Amino acid sequence: MALLAGKTIVIMGIANRRSIGWGVAEAAHRHGARLVLTYRSDRAGEQIHKLCSESFPETPVTVVQCDVANDDSVEQAFDVIADKHGCIDGVVHSIAHANVEDLQGEFVATSREGFTFATDVSAYSLVAVARAARKLMTEGGSIATMSYLGAERAVPNYNVMGVAKAALESCVRYLANDLGKDAIRVNAVSAGPIRTLAAKGVRGFNDVLHAVEERAPLRRNVSAEEVGDVTAFLMSDLSRGLTGEVLHVDAGYHIIGM
Repeated sequence: MALLAGKTIVIMGIANRRSIGWGVAEAAHRHGARLVLTYRSDRAGEQIHKLCSESFPETPVTVVQCDVANDDSVEQAFDVIADKHGCIDGVVHSIAHANVEDLQGEFVATSREGFTFATDVSAYSLVAVARAARKLMTEGGSIATMSYLGAERAVPNYNVMGVAKAALESCVRYLANDLGKDAIRVNAVSAGPIRTLAAKGVRGFNDVLHAVEERAPLRRNVSAEEVGDVTAFLMSDLSRGLTGEVLHVDAGYHIIGM
């Protein structure tokens, strides 16, 4: 039997084919999940519809608009999902954003507005999503989010996004504690650097890729497909005893000292 057969999984944060969220969607589909994909902008919605028609032509996929920076939009999106599917079994939160100017230069120059924006979209959004999803996860389930090593270390040019990811990982632990009584697990995947649309905003990103290739135990970078497979595991019953964790999918780079 497929790993996610019979499960309805909501995946949030797909911008295009290179998105980590799309790698998760492909893995979830491959393992038999019913997919619900959300988008913020009309352009992203068009991309998702196109991707689904090309990659899953015979599989119905629910596509719903959701702006995670707006509580009403989050609630309305999950109301639509409830009307369509009743209950859900998992949510994958693959959403992060910061102003480009706050990913350059010194972190100490981060504006109050930029700090608030990055943490709101990249960290608080998980709280808002978990609150709305909880009502639909009547049989328990799994919530997973995407983090990065910059939450643990000062990575050059990652700046405020590293602080937002640190907040995100802390949110994972507090949400895991809150939602555990409802049999809802909450975990994070700390993915290695991947060439996504968001990665283009990080100056020196190619240097980061080269450093991983040279120093990671596996001597290579990871792919969105590999991150998708681990996330599918987190959505499955095989991970039923796992919550509040941050799983590193980075070819082992995080274990290497300076």
